Amino acid sequence: MRDSLGVAVATGAYALSFGAISTAGGLDVWQTMALSLLMFSGGSQFGLVGVIAGGGSPWAGAATAIMLGGRNALYGLRLSSLLNLRSWRRVLAAQVVIDESSAMSMGRSSPQVGRLGFYATGIGVFALWNLGTLIGAVGASVLADPRVLGLDAAAPAAFLALLAPRLRGREPWAIALAAAIIAILTTPLVAPGIPVLIAAAFGIVVGAWPRQGMAGAKS
Repeated sequence: MRDSLGVAVATGAYALSFGAISTAGGLDVWQTMALSLLMFSGGSQFGLVGVIAGGGSPWAGAATAIMLGGRNALYGLRLSSLLNLRSWRRVLAAQVVIDESSAMSMGRSSPQVGRLGFYATGIGVFALWNLGTLIGAVGASVLADPRVLGLDAAAPAAFLALLAPRLRGREPWAIALAAAIIAILTTPLVAPGIPVLIAAAFGIVVGAWPRQGMAGAKS
């Protein structure tokens, strides 16, 4: 619960940045809030708003958001056996399948602890993300550039905090560094949002690559 609250607070902090950037990019407060309530995927939301603010079409922004949000479907496949939900409960739980709730639920000591981590993180992030979005959107007229407070740095900081516990050997470190280099090198070559997908695809391919003598080994 302590870890879940920490993740929720950090996520709510950079929701302030999203709300301000969204309204500064041309969306009104209601449109900004609709994104956080219905889409509820920080990377997809930043991708959509970033494309629109940069002069791209809404269709291009939507395509970027869909590509960035596609990872949530993979999370859902992994979480379906853990949560074991049916009918309308599955629909509600799907709304809070995000990076943070997935990371806080997988690899726990028991299914019960995993489910607690999922719900505590998902609900906490949903509440504080929408609250932060509202505050940021309403205050955008006062704070012309939200980056002056460093709120845009909270997003990568939160992801690093989630990644750090998994870097317990040379191989995870090597994969993480290689993926980061790939993302940096492809940033000037492809559309916004695509470098993250390319780096993620690299990680998936390397993770799925068969290894001899790895059965039962600890990462």
